[in-house]
Amino acid sequence: MGLRLKNMNFDLLHPRDQIELTMARIYGRDMTTTSGGNISVRDEDGHVWISPARVDKGNLRRHDIAKVALSGEQLEGPHPPSSECPFHLSIYRARPDIKAIIHAHPSALVSFSICGQVPDTRVFPEAWNVCGEVAFAPYALPGSEQLGVNIAEQFAASSDTLCVVLENHGVVVGGASLADVFKRFETLEFTAKTIMQAKNLGSLKVLDEAGMSMAKDRLPDLPVCEPQAPSSRERELRKEICDFIHRAYEHDLVTSTWGSLSARINDDSFLITPYRVDRASLDLEDLIVVRGGECPAGTRPSRAVDLHAAIYAAHPEMHAVINALPVSATAFSVSDAVLDTRTIPESFLFLKDVPKFAYETVLSEPHTVAQAMGPDNPVALLEHNGALVAGKTVLDAFDRLEVLEATAEAIIQSKPLGEITPMADTVIEELLKAFGRV
Repeated sequence: MGLRLKNMNFDLLHPRDQIELTMARIYGRDMTTTSGGNISVRDEDGHVWISPARVDKGNLRRHDIAKVALSGEQLEGPHPPSSECPFHLSIYRARPDIKAIIHAHPSALVSFSICGQVPDTRVFPEAWNVCGEVAFAPYALPGSEQLGVNIAEQFAASSDTLCVVLENHGVVVGGASLADVFKRFETLEFTAKTIMQAKNLGSLKVLDEAGMSMAKDRLPDLPVCEPQAPSSRERELRKEICDFIHRAYEHDLVTSTWGSLSARINDDSFLITPYRVDRASLDLEDLIVVRGGECPAGTRPSRAVDLHAAIYAAHPEMHAVINALPVSATAFSVSDAVLDTRTIPESFLFLKDVPKFAYETVLSEPHTVAQAMGPDNPVALLEHNGALVAGKTVLDAFDRLEVLEATAEAIIQSKPLGEITPMADTVIEELLKAFGRV
């Protein structure tokens, strides 16, 4: 039986196990095919562990992994190394700081590759911080030495380059560890998907240098409080938050390290997800209690903690908040387009009208955002920061989040069909009279 991702220190795993788990995760999230993609890790001796050639990526096991010297000589493994091994080795020779590489063919990044373009990561501060500026390598025959030269030249051109789109081929991502590389790879594909959806809406907004600077060094610095024994409600909420954040990740509503969920414990305290802890493996003890604006020493709550706190302070009836990254809804947050919820009854009743808050307001005036939300306005879009949903319970908030994404996706998919016919004011009045608040 294979290793499970949950409850595990990934860095303590052997490279064989790291590659097995990461390939299973990439394949399971439809970011590669049975025969496509390869992963490698350089160990402390300078040897490279790499996924093999012609082995089902959906059924890769640790014993399948090949070990090669930096010269290319195979040292271990029942199968030959990936046919793309030459470019992995070329990158490692060019960049001693890179210790792991993922190459795959996720659909959105392949779309960019076949159009000779790269995604502009300045659409999100998180994408820019994690991925940096994306480079582009010209086409060469897969598995050839020339392909290795073309890719290595891009990585060697700047020590900041960690993502390279390959013309008509896919993407290569590197980093200091395989966990770091997966986070970067996933963030880049999410960014590419969102950009494509935003362009389907007709526009794309990117941040300028001043906007990017606003997001730097914005980690919360809360005063320290003494930890307290958890109440029964806190224990129950810990499980509920973990269950729903895992569910959100499985349904592509958050990424592995971006997106936050909180729930109110009482009038003075709430639980919130931590900063950059993998949402797929988040566990009960990872959640952080914020009590009276303070948190236990050594903990790092989500960067959105001030926004969550402001909503709880402004709306005692709200007991859960989610800041999420559903691709279609997030596309509206980086577009000039307006998300019209007057599409079907469920959309309007669950979402009401969805305002969009300016990027500067989201970062500098969380109380302004919080005051504008509430039972009659439980959902908002945050420019360059996804969606914000509040609810009376975690389930209530999560339900609204799913309705938001389904609505946004339907609107974007309808574009080839023609203009949307929104429900008339008389229909809205009838709905409100019949159902009131949902």
